[in-house]
Amino acid sequence: MDSRGFSSQMKDSVPVAGFCPQGSYGLQDALRSGFSSIKNELLPSHSLELSEKNHQLNKEKMNLSTVRNIQGLHAPLKLQMEYRAAQQIQRLPFLPSSNVALESLRGGDEMIGFEDVLNDPTESEMMGEPHLMVEYKLGLL
Repeated sequence: MDSRGFSSQMKDSVPVAGFCPQGSYGLQDALRSGFSSIKNELLPSHSLELSEKNHQLNKEKMNLSTVRNIQGLHAPLKLQMEYRAAQQIQRLPFLPSSNVALESLRGGDEMIGFEDVLNDPTESEMMGEPHLMVEYKLGLL
């Protein structure tokens, strides 16, 4: 069989749910990945909006560069290693994780923000079948 015949067979094939990144039939799987938002795909409407979205990241970069200038190269590397270790601590996929360790490392436990008041984990919209979510997280599905 030549390669041209094989490629023509591949064009006519039906996408399988496991191989298609968007799910079967080309649609997003809302059960596993949540609802899509068009607002995230739009360009920022104001020049400060992009700056505000990246504020925490820019603040961390500035803090790490300041620590590097004062204490040397080892200090920001140690902090980044601690951040990565704290990010890997998670609960099961169907339970909301508070990320207390990461929040205390970054100093967010001392401040009360907008998300602390209006983002109550008990009112989360993400709830699903626990066994299905764990199997998806482990890559069994």
